[in-house]
Amino acid sequence: MNMERSELMAGLDRHAIEALVAGRHGDPFSILGPHPMQGACVIRAFYPGAEGVELLDASGMAVIARMHRIHDAGLFAVSVAPTEQYRLRILWPDAEQVTEDPYSFGLLLGELDLHLIAQGTHYHLGRTLGAVAMEQDGISGVRFSVWAPNARRVSIVGDFNSWDGRRNPMRLRREAGIWELFVPRVGPGDRYKFEIIDQQGNLLAQKADPVARASEAAPATASIVASSQPFRWTDGEWMREAAERRVGEGAMSVYEVHLGSWLRIAEEGNRSLDWVELSQRLVPYAADLGFTHIELLPIMEHPFGGSWGYQPLGLFAPTGRYGTPEDFAYFVDRCHACGIGVILDWVPAHFPTDPWGLARFDGSALYEHEDPREGFHKDWNTLIYNLGRNEVKGFLLASAMEWLEHFHIDALRVDAVASMLYRDYSRNADEWIPNQYGGRENLESVEFLKHLNSIIHQRCPHAFTVAEESTAWPGVTKPVEEGGLGFDFKWNMGWMHDSLQYMEKEPVYRQYHHGMMTFGMVYAYSERFMLPLSHDEVVHGKGSLIGKMPGDPWQKMANLRAYFGFMWAHPGKKLLFMGGEIGQTSEWNHDGSVVWDLLDRPDHAGLQRLVGDLNRIYKAEPALQFGDLHPEGFQWIVGDDAANSVFAMLRKPHDGKSLVLAISNMTPIPRHGYRIGVPQAGSWKEILNTDAGVYGGSNLGNMEAHSEPVPAHGNPQSLLLTLPPLATIYLKWNG
Repeated sequence: MNMERSELMAGLDRHAIEALVAGRHGDPFSILGPHPMQGACVIRAFYPGAEGVELLDASGMAVIARMHRIHDAGLFAVSVAPTEQYRLRILWPDAEQVTEDPYSFGLLLGELDLHLIAQGTHYHLGRTLGAVAMEQDGISGVRFSVWAPNARRVSIVGDFNSWDGRRNPMRLRREAGIWELFVPRVGPGDRYKFEIIDQQGNLLAQKADPVARASEAAPATASIVASSQPFRWTDGEWMREAAERRVGEGAMSVYEVHLGSWLRIAEEGNRSLDWVELSQRLVPYAADLGFTHIELLPIMEHPFGGSWGYQPLGLFAPTGRYGTPEDFAYFVDRCHACGIGVILDWVPAHFPTDPWGLARFDGSALYEHEDPREGFHKDWNTLIYNLGRNEVKGFLLASAMEWLEHFHIDALRVDAVASMLYRDYSRNADEWIPNQYGGRENLESVEFLKHLNSIIHQRCPHAFTVAEESTAWPGVTKPVEEGGLGFDFKWNMGWMHDSLQYMEKEPVYRQYHHGMMTFGMVYAYSERFMLPLSHDEVVHGKGSLIGKMPGDPWQKMANLRAYFGFMWAHPGKKLLFMGGEIGQTSEWNHDGSVVWDLLDRPDHAGLQRLVGDLNRIYKAEPALQFGDLHPEGFQWIVGDDAANSVFAMLRKPHDGKSLVLAISNMTPIPRHGYRIGVPQAGSWKEILNTDAGVYGGSNLGNMEAHSEPVPAHGNPQSLLLTLPPLATIYLKWNG
């Protein structure tokens, strides 16, 4: 027995064996698995805690040999005739396990995969790295792989090996810094993490998979092996039409939603809806109100619910809070079936410092910068991606592709772009490092964003991108080939701040701030804009939209109706955060729910009806669409009547016909006999009046007006109108 043990350990270094059994060996394939030796095959297996191991034939039916224990920690070996396939029967104290040997399989990832990963141009990382359920040499299991170039040892741990890092150490593919291992008989639904020892020999906290496609719902943190079976989509026609459609042409009205607080079931512990329930309730609700898109606050897996998803750790996994990845795909499919596109908020700017996440993933600053002057956001206590590394850029690009290609997402709204563009963003003079030219621009981020938009437009013709960029950086929506960043739209934060500040003022003082409502048109066509009344305006003590409006309850609601009418008439795509459409009186609470009981009150139900009608008119009238992107589609008729706080906008379609005139009276004083010049003679029919009784207004209006040959405002014809108090009216030229 001693001689046999000596033969089975021939060629092995004692220190290597001790490192293996201690869980610190970085090259397990040099010891474990089959090894040809003098015309025989020595097979070694390490199963700590096992009472014995038997070598079985490929069928698992016949015992070839009983393996010998060559180390008390659980290292077994046997010498047999050369064999191509075999199985192992592990004899545990209370069970038996039959499986193939993970260390009997050859290299897993191809050279092209490794090359593309190293170059940062592998756009299918979610199907390459991480956990991929598959067959290897005809055996079902999971291929695990992870990028950790500076680790001394990486193991896969999970339910299948009692979370014991000694059991399944991985092979290092040095050319790309990728560790890999095929574990037989593991499959979708199994939980796992990576256990890493850094270069200094420190055992790190077990890490969740950076490219996991499924994860446990918070507060649990394990990754989950996702199914590799394709989802059965039914949206082929939608995807084809989206690919053929010119981005930005037509109406775009976005309903922004935080899924966890859109509707909660009080009778069931105040739980949120799951993906299937949201498909049945949120989707038809948004469709009935005429929204063209639903925008979701980040649904990538994130540990802290209070971040609303803006501090994600799982950039490839839909959060487990609402169900499985397949359930999420079903939600998207149902949106498309109802004619609604899906926009995802996506966060490539930063990530949280949770120890099981990306922070110092392999013991080094791998995804982040080493220097906190480049790599730490003091505002959010988060880490900044190092976009100077190809692998990090590739990781983020592949995340974008995962959502757009695999989940059929229609657009990505890229969060916190301003923080990416400037090295001194929210930093004092001594807290940042200039770029190579001494400037404040983050050149790596600029190139990344250009690359991102170029790849999306090349690979995903159905999709578009939106930038949340709050500065005057030039060319955000200019094509990359013309020197821009290449986004399709930019949130117009300036319009939002100016118009809200105007609306917050008592009407008697608005005449002194008239320019706040007109200034947006000075730069309206410098970018392709979306007008956002987003979640950011109803949190952190800012109150609700209705709460910002001055006056008594009736005036507050009238002000908000007039403001919505002005917004929908103003050039730019529209975005409204949930609750705004019903005039929610309380500030948004991510742990609560939209206060749907308000719809029992006629004025709140009227506001909801108005939003639906605004969306329907927006989609029905080409005049309200063309000027969103084309300056010839807009004209101020009245932009200088500060004394009366009146605004009149003429919206024109591409063919110059079917004109729509939008007039806002931002005071509580009705204006009778107000003359407004128009370019065309004939009948002008009132198609919307925010003061209508059905919306909760005073029902003062015009119904239909006929032009008179009296010149006004530079036009040969004019209308004599009644302008309702705190209201916006739309009149359409009927010829």
